[in-house]
Amino acid sequence: MFRDDVDKEQEKQETGIWRKNESRGSLGSARPHKAIVEGHTSPCEDCGVTDWKADHSMGEVSCSNCGLVVEENTIDPGAEWTNFENSSGDRSRVGQAPSYLWADRGLNTHISRTDLTSSGASRYGISSKNLRDFRRRRVIDERSQTRRSRMQNLVKANDLIRNFSRLTKQQQEVAARLYSKLSMSGYVAGRSIDGVAAAVCYLVARRDGAPVQIKELVERFKVEEKMLSRMIRQISRELGLQKLVTPDTFFNKLISKLNLPPSIRKDLDALWSKVKPKTELWQGKKPVGVAAAIIYAATKGTVHKRTQGEICKHSDVSEVTIRGLLRNIELALDLA
Repeated sequence: MFRDDVDKEQEKQETGIWRKNESRGSLGSARPHKAIVEGHTSPCEDCGVTDWKADHSMGEVSCSNCGLVVEENTIDPGAEWTNFENSSGDRSRVGQAPSYLWADRGLNTHISRTDLTSSGASRYGISSKNLRDFRRRRVIDERSQTRRSRMQNLVKANDLIRNFSRLTKQQQEVAARLYSKLSMSGYVAGRSIDGVAAAVCYLVARRDGAPVQIKELVERFKVEEKMLSRMIRQISRELGLQKLVTPDTFFNKLISKLNLPPSIRKDLDALWSKVKPKTELWQGKKPVGVAAAIIYAATKGTVHKRTQGEICKHSDVSEVTIRGLLRNIELALDLA
């Protein structure tokens, strides 16, 4: 009888140990943590297991054991920003990225100058009296953006760059950034805003291999030619943007203005390759003038011939200049 009690006690202990190990798992590890999600902590009504899974792509909460869906259309906890440019760095919620073309980086609304021109007024049906009122409102709107003089300076300069530079959007952005840098360094103080804006536009165009003529910027920005030339030299030294402009950078521009066929560019490059090594014949001369002389020499005697007067009209150089440069080109060809 005593032995039976001992056997029962031993069997009871062994059964308890087995059940304890079974609850812990085959390796005797700690009890697994219950899989719960927000709003669902109780066991599943169908299988009694507490193992919930949240699928944010489907917006559902379901039981991992039996698959019972207990919640639909859940709130997406992902990023709140929208990618407008298909890039990993763009985290803007709405609209375009901040831009140097606006003094406030584009965070405020603006009345565009181009909408208040004569053509813009006719397009929107604005009378001449209302047009004057809107132009005045535009000035007041610009002044109301900020009371700091430096910020008002940037507002005017950026407006000039956007409306008169005729650069691409990316080039305008670079020009506005350069102007902002000059303004922060104190260079603009005491100088013409129009002149500095025109100078940075010239330097950006020259850096990208599509230079514009200084006289064109003088007409657009309403500044003096000598002052603009001086500012270009000073700012190029200030910002380290010195670059030698070669005549071939004006070929495409003059070909377009003179309505020459694109195939003529091959003849121009061949002629320029012979003139280029003779630096003493073209360096120090006006690049657009050398380009005009090369075009005249390349088209002379062909069906695409252009007179010196036509070339001078579109290149803004005199016939005397072209004839003098032609002698240098002929000399270079004889020495080649």
